[in-house]
Amino acid sequence: MEERDGEGRPGDGPRVAVLIPCYNEALTIAKVVTDFRRELPRARIVVYDNSSSDDTAARARAAGATVVSEKHRGKGFVVAAMLRDVDADAYVMVDGDDTYPASHVAQLLAPVLEDRADIVVGTRLVTYEAGAYRPFHVLGNRLVVWAINVIFGTVLTDAMSGYRAFSRDAARRVPVVSRGFEVETEMTLQALYRGLIIAEVPVPYGKRPEGSFSKLSTYRDGARVIVKIVDIFKAYRPLVFFSLVGLVLGLLGLALGSIPILEFLRTGKVLRFPTAILAAALEVMAVVSVSCGVILDSINHHFREVSQLILQGIGPEARGSSRDQKSR
Repeated sequence: MEERDGEGRPGDGPRVAVLIPCYNEALTIAKVVTDFRRELPRARIVVYDNSSSDDTAARARAAGATVVSEKHRGKGFVVAAMLRDVDADAYVMVDGDDTYPASHVAQLLAPVLEDRADIVVGTRLVTYEAGAYRPFHVLGNRLVVWAINVIFGTVLTDAMSGYRAFSRDAARRVPVVSRGFEVETEMTLQALYRGLIIAEVPVPYGKRPEGSFSKLSTYRDGARVIVKIVDIFKAYRPLVFFSLVGLVLGLLGLALGSIPILEFLRTGKVLRFPTAILAAALEVMAVVSVSCGVILDSINHHFREVSQLILQGIGPEARGSSRDQKSR
């Protein structure tokens, strides 16, 4: 089988695609394309323009990138389209705001190309310029990472980085259903659930140049990320999630139930019937919650079995050529 380069022609190495989601990045997109073309001259560079109102698309095209228009507004739509449409052996995803250094792309790609990791994240929390983060973003990022590490037993340091490399296998196995800037967090969570290997490479994180503005909303997008974590926790760790809910309901029911019980022991009468009824209802809800967790966990287990059987049945060629190259 013939290997191909980033443009699809026969070559000496794996095909690499640089994917750049963009919305109104006319000020920086040409430099980003030029920098990555310099570092990866054989790679295919694809800019996905998310209905920009400026000349982002024209400047990206002039810099030598392939430009694709995505009319559905939202970074999640763009990432889903990139992973669906672009075929390569390895991918680099990077924002078009020139805050990530192209000079580190080889370090990011190496674990993927050497089959040591499925996804490599350029973690930004080690070195970053003053003003690179907006207020509370570092704290919010660390809280999210802490929650992910607790849920999945990992030791990640950055779940929201927009600079990452991943294999073809990972691109095909990680579904993207988020619509906004929480998509990076979702990709990390989905990969962890599916047992993919995630590595981290520290990269310096720069601030936007003068005149360039972030599209992130500290509170709105932060809330979306938190909701996504809770949703993934509920969907992929249902036994733990619903057991915790059941524990809280059960303890609350016991606390309220102790009031009429103590009253009865002291007076021989139950005078607070509403409190007793509420306590009993909370205990019933606790039992139902734990039961839901057990049932959903069993369904989840069978789903993982079916997914693994489907993956085994697809065969190594469809799962990605990065592993095929070892057997050629």
